Amino acid sequence: MTSIVPAPVARQPWMMLFPLVGLIAFGALVLTSAAAGDFSRYAESHLIRFAIFLTMAIVISRFSKDLVTFFAYPAYIVILLLLMAVEIMGTLGGGSQRWLEVGPIRIQPSELMKPAVVVALARFYDTLPVGMVPTWRALIPAGALIMFPMAFVLLQPDLGTSLAIGFGGGLVMFFAGLPLRWFLMAGAAGLAAIPFAFYFALKPYQQDRVRTFLDPESDPLGEGYQITQSKIAIGSGGLTGKGFNEGSQSHLNYLPEPHTDFVFATMAEEWGLMGGLFVIGCFALILGWGFKVARDSSDRMGKLLAAGMTATIFFFVAINLMMVMGFAPVVGIPLPFVSHGGSSMMTNMMCIGVLMMVNRWNRNAPRRGLLS
Repeated sequence: MTSIVPAPVARQPWMMLFPLVGLIAFGALVLTSAAAGDFSRYAESHLIRFAIFLTMAIVISRFSKDLVTFFAYPAYIVILLLLMAVEIMGTLGGGSQRWLEVGPIRIQPSELMKPAVVVALARFYDTLPVGMVPTWRALIPAGALIMFPMAFVLLQPDLGTSLAIGFGGGLVMFFAGLPLRWFLMAGAAGLAAIPFAFYFALKPYQQDRVRTFLDPESDPLGEGYQITQSKIAIGSGGLTGKGFNEGSQSHLNYLPEPHTDFVFATMAEEWGLMGGLFVIGCFALILGWGFKVARDSSDRMGKLLAAGMTATIFFFVAINLMMVMGFAPVVGIPLPFVSHGGSSMMTNMMCIGVLMMVNRWNRNAPRRGLLS
């Protein structure tokens, strides 16, 4: 087989690329239906973005460990400064101040911070002596690296992105080997702080989302409308769905955001349980490959990078699926590789690029005895 298939082709991570391309293609099909059969409205830009960000991921995959180590902190600092700039001169959109505009360029620094905080933490723990991992010296600096961007993102306000940053960073700390009791203590403190956070930290519309999550049927035509319509769309799909471009909930404008946050509901109505299992199966293959990359890495930084990036993608997937099925409040997190949206595609493809990079480090390490 090696004589038939060229080496550069054979060594690509096909067990991740096949399900990834499957999700992208299926997403384009669902987005075409969400636009009432208009391919150019959402699906075309979806595929173009994937091509652009796949190229970016391939470039990232060629980075050496020395390069990543050198730029980890500077990149984090630059993105943190951009988050600060959002508070001063950011552009408003949808009631939130999340974007910076410079001429034709529009960026959302909070999206860049999701992978950046993972890289910075991996860099921190890679250089920390193993004997210091169970001490406060491993906790306080890492906690600061996570809390500063979370605080600025909460000011925008963007609860979903803030939680994503915290989840990815927290998983890196866990895989770095910090004592389990610290996480249990943090969890207990978090539970105790929920009432305070609900009444004093959340905006009124965020409080309404939590109340709606707990009892969506109490206001089915108001705050509970999104979740109610999403459940109707998913349930009406049955085993095989209503068929391509035959979904009534999205086509009759009952389902809100059928091409972004609630794209899974759009898909489930037309493709049913079988379509849902296909999407979940593709994500399982991608995430399983990501954790395999982390397990196979003999390098501490590689392990933490791979685990952190995989956890970041998992957070997007888990929260979106829970949200559209009514198991989590609506927080505005799109479904990776399926939803229409440039910021989400960029973040998740950056994570894929880093995973490909660590996979290349792993592949080269046994042969050459060092990380390239």
